[in-house]
Amino acid sequence: MTKILFVCHGNICRSPMAEFVLKDMVRKRGLDDIFEIESAATSREEIGNPVYPPARRKLAENGIACSGHRAWQMTRADYDHYDMIICMDANNIRNTLRITGGDPENKISLLLDYTSRAGQQVADPWYTGNFDATWRDVTEGCEGLLNRIMRERNNV
Repeated sequence: MTKILFVCHGNICRSPMAEFVLKDMVRKRGLDDIFEIESAATSREEIGNPVYPPARRKLAENGIACSGHRAWQMTRADYDHYDMIICMDANNIRNTLRITGGDPENKISLLLDYTSRAGQQVADPWYTGNFDATWRDVTEGCEGLLNRIMRERNNV
């Protein structure tokens, strides 16, 4: 089983969008039983809150439900539990490294590292208000991530 944790600042916009987009992709391919996919925050600001309404609407526009999600903050123990910790931007990586105490197993990456735009950051709609740009980044990143995982699984 491949265990993936998506991370952003508050766990109400980008990381839950990535969580539910990837869960949808995995479900449509009949791969549910080989993935565990979650999302978390690096901050405590939004703990307990649902997906931000504009992000929820963007997911719904694309036929993806996100009910039941509540923001939570990742912990050091999550580093041991998850195989991949995928951040939305450089600040998320910095804060994730602070929480985990480092990345000795090279589990931490940016979502867009799985695309032709490696090193770039997922647009933050909290500041831009542009959920379309975030949607494009997230879907492109999740598709690239899933393709890479499946290629690696088939080569093992």
